[in-house]
Amino acid sequence: MKRTISFLNGAFVGALAGALLALLLTPKSGQDLRDAIKREVDDIMTEGRRAAEQRRRELEAQLQQLWES
Repeated sequence: MKRTISFLNGAFVGALAGALLALLLTPKSGQDLRDAIKREVDDIMTEGRRAAEQRRRELEAQLQQLWES
């Protein structure tokens, strides 16, 4: 389980770095680039919140099962 989480964290960081690098190397104006980076960061934050909420629900369900046992 720990290896899977480490792999997913590494994949996430790699994807984030790749996305930012692509944005930085794209020939855009400063304002367009800032807007694109802001949108990308907002999307990543939204996905992170969604994943955290899902994991919280899973852990609460597991805890509830343990209490009922």
